[in-house]
Amino acid sequence: MQRTSFSQFKCPAARALDSVGDWWSILILRDAFQGLSRFDDFQKSLGVAPNILTRRLKHLTDEGLFERRLYHQRPARYEYVLTDKGRDFFPVLMTLFSWGSRHIPEEDLAFLLGDAASGKERETTLVDARTGEEVTPENTSLLAGPAADDEVHERIARMRAWYLGIDA
Repeated sequence: MQRTSFSQFKCPAARALDSVGDWWSILILRDAFQGLSRFDDFQKSLGVAPNILTRRLKHLTDEGLFERRLYHQRPARYEYVLTDKGRDFFPVLMTLFSWGSRHIPEEDLAFLLGDAASGKERETTLVDARTGEEVTPENTSLLAGPAADDEVHERIARMRAWYLGIDA
């Protein structure tokens, strides 16, 4: 099945999804943040077919989330190391993890997020880096970016009107 490319979409969320790929890719990134870097380790952790894992690792490398490094000459063996772009995915993964933790039954939680130093459980929220204010649907809207065209401006105007309860 051919995957739809979002690479030409103007929306950063769509472009990010195109870069990350699919659920297998997100789980590969999760495992990389837990210290895995080698094909066999990813495969053992995920139980994914080798051909699927090969494609996902190639995609994540091509998209700049991993750097492929030779760690054994004969036979050639590579590890996959997170790049800065890959490490920047961490807050996305933690937000997804936190959302999942809130919405699955407590008795099914095998993992919790914790402070690495103290071992105490973390409670996460998304905050504005400039103000420290929590980011919520009620206090957040889209703004036109540098590449915004008339269609984007109209969409933002409709969204603001809806939010404010005005007929657009």
